[in-house]
Amino acid sequence: MAPEEGSSRTPRPRMADVARLAGVSPMTVSRVLKDPSKVSQDAVGAVLDAVETLGYRRNENARNLRLGRERGLIGLIVTNLTNPFYAQLAVGVESFAGELGMRVIIGNSAGSVAKERQLVHDFASRGLGGIVAAPCSSDHRHFEPSLLAAMPVVFVASPGLKVAVDEVLLDDFGGTWEIVRRLVDKGHRKIAFVGFSGAMWTGSERFRGYCMALEEAGIPIDPRYVARQPGDEQAAAATITRELLDLDDPPTAVFAANNRNTVGAYRTIVERGADVELAGFDDFELADLLARPVTVVRYDAHELGRSAARILHERGENPHVDDRFGVRRLVLPTEVVEHGAVRR
Repeated sequence: MAPEEGSSRTPRPRMADVARLAGVSPMTVSRVLKDPSKVSQDAVGAVLDAVETLGYRRNENARNLRLGRERGLIGLIVTNLTNPFYAQLAVGVESFAGELGMRVIIGNSAGSVAKERQLVHDFASRGLGGIVAAPCSSDHRHFEPSLLAAMPVVFVASPGLKVAVDEVLLDDFGGTWEIVRRLVDKGHRKIAFVGFSGAMWTGSERFRGYCMALEEAGIPIDPRYVARQPGDEQAAAATITRELLDLDDPPTAVFAANNRNTVGAYRTIVERGADVELAGFDDFELADLLARPVTVVRYDAHELGRSAARILHERGENPHVDDRFGVRRLVLPTEVVEHGAVRR
């Protein structure tokens, strides 16, 4: 039936509209939405941009009925499933969701913005109850709830940029400041930073804590001792640490910005038999059994997930729950733990 005269209702965008705006065929749009790995990155980007601009959502009702989809699903998007941090986070999200009779669907973006946007679109298309996400980029506009039919979104470990969503964060700055300050108090003046890109919130906050601890102690930041990589791979951290130890005036201590960097740095230090003290952000399994001592910043990743799921549920139950600025921000504390006979 045609809309009544004078109606302001906007027609729902169709796949053909997306194809026209993206400059591709409807078949390409369909392929991107089903399996973007089989389509060129340029086409994927153009289609997802058009989808976001038009607010296009596939009608999954018929498919969901065929599959017998149950209500009470929430989505979790992480950047690296091989990192133990995300496993603990997922268990925390699932723990709270399970108490409410809900289930969790996990999507791994693998650090790809295109995959992340695809996951957001898929979750929204299926009408999930909300999304908990650890975003991998610095532009979060594709998470805007107004584009997701008011679906609630909660970020973990990173604040929303260019989008207003609830957040559960760690004290990345404070934890790093405290652990580097301990190294300074032990007499270290040549402390290296092995971390990941400043484009990520955690990377920039932890580097800021490192810089502040050194500056307060009157220690100049030596660019030779600062090594930042795009990701968090152990092999890259091991190589970086090897290069640091090969300097004519190598560091006497190394701070690694996350657990995988710490493990990579540890391997090199042990292989070289270097007299270097190691500290890192994130505790990790068996750290207390290592042959060499290591100091870590510890926090409760399980509680991080539970808190995110709880806030997501509360936002879904009452969309108007907010703080003074319209979003909720919870910052969980950290603590410094010394494993093994750390020298003093």
